[in-house]
Amino acid sequence: METYVEHPPLPELAGMVRAVWIQRTGETAYVQRHLPTGGVEIHFPIGGRPQLAGPLTGPEIEVIPAHTTIVGVRFRPGTAPPLPTVLDDLVDQRLALAELWGASGDRLVEAMAQARTPERALMLVQAHLVQEFRSVPCVDPLVGEAVKALMPWNPVNIDTLATHLALSASQLRRRCLHAVGVSPKVLQRTLRFQGFLALAQAGPMSSGQRGADGMAGLAVDAGYADQAGRYESDSARFVQDSVVTPLLMSHACLIQPSSLWRADNP
Repeated sequence: METYVEHPPLPELAGMVRAVWIQRTGETAYVQRHLPTGGVEIHFPIGGRPQLAGPLTGPEIEVIPAHTTIVGVRFRPGTAPPLPTVLDDLVDQRLALAELWGASGDRLVEAMAQARTPERALMLVQAHLVQEFRSVPCVDPLVGEAVKALMPWNPVNIDTLATHLALSASQLRRRCLHAVGVSPKVLQRTLRFQGFLALAQAGPMSSGQRGADGMAGLAVDAGYADQAGRYESDSARFVQDSVVTPLLMSHACLIQPSSLWRADNP
């Protein structure tokens, strides 16, 4: 039986990491659907080699072998572990952490091999990240402000946001590409769609905004100006039509950031 358990990160990582998790597959291989979240992730199979999953611009399907345990770290948009390159060079890619971290990555792999439980392995990964973030600043403060402003409950025009940050639109785009991996507009669409997914998984009814119920109401709540029409456009971009319904309605699909969106929404 496949299981997935998500935890909050260590307090020292709370500003950079959205969540950490442990995933176990059962007797058969598991088909994992990954959707864009706006951030990067570390996937560390116990007994295997860790990978950095770069920012996604579309769906990715991964077949996880049977009897596999993975510990993972999901970073907030605009943050990432220390890397030798900018994030727009890593879009839609998976890279071995050994290639990115060198000797420190090798030491982490050795330590993980000695961990007796996945929980212990997850703590080791987090302790390593705490040390890495202490030595290297990894957050562009202006991009951090942009990410907050682009959350789905904050409808904002990109040009207006750039002006608010005392940047030109091209400067904001360049800084987002380097620190997030995608442009501000793409990030805004990604966050809006993830907000919709979170509401859809929380329950089938909207909050009542504009008197709308069901999917159209949820689309309004998530920041879609013309309700279901723009939701359908984004869903077509991020997921294939054949998997939209199970992604929205099944907890087993493990849309991994969904449970955390409302916690960020005042």
